[in-house]
Amino acid sequence: MQVTIYTDGSAIGNPGPGGYGVVMSCEGYRKELSQGYRLTTNNRMELLAVIVALEALKIPQTSATVYSDSQYVVHAVEKEWLFGWEQKRFKNVKNSDLWKRFLKIYRNHSVSLCWIKGHNNNAENERCDRLAVAAANSNNLLDDVEYVTSSNTSEEQCQELFQ
Repeated sequence: MQVTIYTDGSAIGNPGPGGYGVVMSCEGYRKELSQGYRLTTNNRMELLAVIVALEALKIPQTSATVYSDSQYVVHAVEKEWLFGWEQKRFKNVKNSDLWKRFLKIYRNHSVSLCWIKGHNNNAENERCDRLAVAAANSNNLLDDVEYVTSSNTSEEQCQELFQ
């Protein structure tokens, strides 16, 4: 079986509130996923969208084509930057927590990633964008704990102590 996946991520302010949107389809069955976060970045949401989609595939070695408008995500895999980062143990790599999570699920399936131009009248990509933006604007926002923890500087931590 072949699964087709469209993904998108969004952040308002970058960093700021963010969300992801996913549309998955397989032989007439369709599933949409989305979630928002209080403080995150666009790149994190773009990558998390792909991760969540692949994690939703419950049968190992599922064949999936993922369409993303994120060159960050697609090029990291297709140009094999990710595998170099892995060999260097993700030293000084942004979003390493998500890249490690991505690799774990990516290796469980047969995945090809394809870049598509965003906001180019592709119905599924546009739907993912609407899902991501709506999630970022929702009242049901989660904490992107890894991002918040890694982005806190000493000055920010001191400010929190005095508030």
